[in-house]
Amino acid sequence: MTDDVTPDETPEETPAVSEDAPQADAAEATPAAETPEQPVAEEAPAEEAVAEDDEDDAPAEPRVKPAIPGADLEVDIVFEGTGAQGDKPDEFGYYTEGDAEGESEGGENADSDDSANEPIADVSIDLSEGARYAATGKRKSAIARVILSPGTGTYTVNGKELDEYFPREALRRNIRQALEVVGQDSNLDVRASIQGGGVSAQAGALRHGISRALLVAQPNLRGELKKRGFLTRDARVKERKKAGLKKARKRPQFSKR
Repeated sequence: MTDDVTPDETPEETPAVSEDAPQADAAEATPAAETPEQPVAEEAPAEEAVAEDDEDDAPAEPRVKPAIPGADLEVDIVFEGTGAQGDKPDEFGYYTEGDAEGESEGGENADSDDSANEPIADVSIDLSEGARYAATGKRKSAIARVILSPGTGTYTVNGKELDEYFPREALRRNIRQALEVVGQDSNLDVRASIQGGGVSAQAGALRHGISRALLVAQPNLRGELKKRGFLTRDARVKERKKAGLKKARKRPQFSKR
């Protein structure tokens, strides 16, 4: 009895595979798989090992402290208008104004008071017999009422001579500055009444009063006296004590525990 097979149900024919193909594939795969890899000579590790051995045998070098960066550089800071040829800088490498101009340590720029002592030229003050020039000077809490009159250059402060009332030479020199600058230190007498303040404050108030009295005698002196600081009231005073502090800014010692 034969089975009826329809054309659609005919089994697919598998392609014929030649016997040589598997063998060829096996032959191609076998050399790659079975062929042992040739060892590569590793020369670098050997060289590193030799270098490490040499480093171990070499004596350790002492550590050298690194140099400060820029220590070998020379200071060449020169301010505008200073540092002329031949000037010598100070220990920090800076040129001072006095050194640049070739002045000595006792020159005009070395002491600020010397610039204030420069005489004012062409000062004319009326020294008639009845001339009186009065003004008031202040410093801290001191008030000085000053009267200038023609005379021989004597100072009378609260009925005493200047040397007796101000024993410190620095204070006396400070008081005489105003009259010495205008060149009238031997032509005008000074009579002053001072109240309040201490010795230093009274000296500052007296000089301020003399300067303002000179301005009354000759208004053209304002520019020169102001440039030297004689007409400017010194407003510096002691700062008041604050609550909770020992002084104006001094605090009690802080204790964490």
